[in-house]
Amino acid sequence: MDPASPPPPDTVRDTVRIYEVGPRDGLQNESVPIPTVAKLRYVELLVAAGLREIEATSFVSPAAIPQLADAGELVPLLPAADGVRYPVLVPNERGLARAEAAGARAVAVFTAATDAFTERNIGMTIARSLEAAAPVIRRAGDLGWWRRGYVSTAFGCPYTGAVEPSLAVDVAIRLLELGVDEVCFGDTIGVGVPGQVAALTGAARAAGVPLDRIAYHFHDTRGTALANVAAGLDAGVRCFDASAGGTGGCPYAPGAAGNLATEDLVYFLDASGWTHGVDLEGVLAAARFIAATLGRPLATKVGQAGGWDPTSGAPTGRPAGRA
Repeated sequence: MDPASPPPPDTVRDTVRIYEVGPRDGLQNESVPIPTVAKLRYVELLVAAGLREIEATSFVSPAAIPQLADAGELVPLLPAADGVRYPVLVPNERGLARAEAAGARAVAVFTAATDAFTERNIGMTIARSLEAAAPVIRRAGDLGWWRRGYVSTAFGCPYTGAVEPSLAVDVAIRLLELGVDEVCFGDTIGVGVPGQVAALTGAARAAGVPLDRIAYHFHDTRGTALANVAAGLDAGVRCFDASAGGTGGCPYAPGAAGNLATEDLVYFLDASGWTHGVDLEGVLAAARFIAATLGRPLATKVGQAGGWDPTSGAPTGRPAGRA
């Protein structure tokens, strides 16, 4: 079989993992300070909705991301729930030491597919960022932690333009060689389209990256996130990042605003027959809570329209008083 072709139907699992990034990526670029107690309530609502992978915060320098400066306070407060994983983003050994002291048990490291982006984002080349990540990944492995590696700008870079799939795949392979359990390709500035998702997935598979170790992180900057999810599903990928309320974006990438909304993803998966274990009305409760905390209306598509009951034709999960 051509390694770039979709797997045959009998090997395709019908379960999708929704990896929630709202508490970290969704909040990191907000200008309004968010109390730790509000972040904790947000996480509690996400857990109640059935989400089992929730990226809780980041142990980067508080000077770089002041909105997440309370990471050390938040992590010990996270609700203990069976089967729930709370990865934290860690840039270096210093950040890992803080995460370990706070009681974290899963970690994500990050780099990108272009030197131009990593240099502006974290002040180092891709090669240097991988050198910095290596001891983090190794120590986390020694501790028995689950480990993820992000490859940002996998489709396009705000400083150098289009990115060839081979560049992103090369970085992903190097992360896997360092020991991560999963690589997540990020459409950091929201320029990717379905054909590119198929091409990148095919290139990764051809290079020997297993489908069950690939995830995608789509921004909906140009309205293509759900179409890209569909392309990823068609290619055999079963893990997608999303942010309840559609909040977030990269503070270092001009034009990057808005992650794929978890409520939009859940509705799409429900209507398409995929199993994922997340309750749409629960996600909407979390999305409305964080939107209110940020002082703005919930502007996502499903946040405004609600879900839909195909047996009655009526919308579901809409706020009281709305038709």
